[in-house]
Amino acid sequence: MTPVVLTCERLATALDFYTESLDFRIDSIFPADAPRRATLSGYGLTLQLRQAHDSDPTAPPERPGLVVTRLDEGGFGAGRAGMQYRDLVPDRFGGQVIASHIRIPGGGPVPDYVHHHDVRFQMIFCINGWVRVVYEDQGEPMRMQAGDCFLQPPHIRHRVLECSDAMEVIEIASPAEHETAVDHDMQLPTAEADASREFGGQQFVFSQASGANWLRSDVPGIDYRNLGIAAATKGLASAVILRSHSPCGDIPLRHDGVFRFLYLLTGTATLEGADAKPMAAGTACAIPGGLECVLQGISADFECLDVLLRRG
Repeated sequence: MTPVVLTCERLATALDFYTESLDFRIDSIFPADAPRRATLSGYGLTLQLRQAHDSDPTAPPERPGLVVTRLDEGGFGAGRAGMQYRDLVPDRFGGQVIASHIRIPGGGPVPDYVHHHDVRFQMIFCINGWVRVVYEDQGEPMRMQAGDCFLQPPHIRHRVLECSDAMEVIEIASPAEHETAVDHDMQLPTAEADASREFGGQQFVFSQASGANWLRSDVPGIDYRNLGIAAATKGLASAVILRSHSPCGDIPLRHDGVFRFLYLLTGTATLEGADAKPMAAGTACAIPGGLECVLQGISADFECLDVLLRRG
């Protein structure tokens, strides 16, 4: 059915009216971090709500540069299902990736619904509090807490159920803008659990910090924890946690992938390249392929999320 297109000044206000007052249901929303369009259905009608002046953003440069964002540099904007988003890679690497700092200030039930994402890659790492999520064919709801990670394969159905106060996660996805579609028919948890099932050629991963295995890296003084992303995505991406255990050497950051993303969890360091960029907890950096830079001056309490998205 061809949707009836309606323009609104504020999408969030219009969504509340149509869903709460008129009992329409949301079928899809785009994009999740700053919604501009939504498709709804009800009473035999399909509506597409478009925020006024909605247009796809101008494409960023084809050759993105180094991006560094700090916790005190930008505020949070309203996203879907009551979540707040802070953009960690504003230039989006030519539309290839999005990295978001997502938070839900107040704990309790989350007004979410069973949904899935049209993505090539998507992972979520918890940095504060906890969140309970249920996934298609993965059994009972899982509680992800600080230090834990989910890999969400393409189109796996899931639903955020509840969270603690001040819950915060880092989410990385490709492409940067993608549709979130609602599944009104599926009930979660599903009757059967199949941990080996693939979705879009990838497997679901729940990597937990508790009892994790730490290994010595090639850099003196640095250990790493493998989050299992490389195996589950067949090499499309990889993710590790780095931490210092003694006086450290420099960490070389040059790579040949799409981008390398660092988020400093604790401690301090300096990103050395064309110029020096100090990093503290809450600082993120996105490094394009082929750029020569290193992490130096690593503190004794250093811990960092390190994600590499390869060309695929």
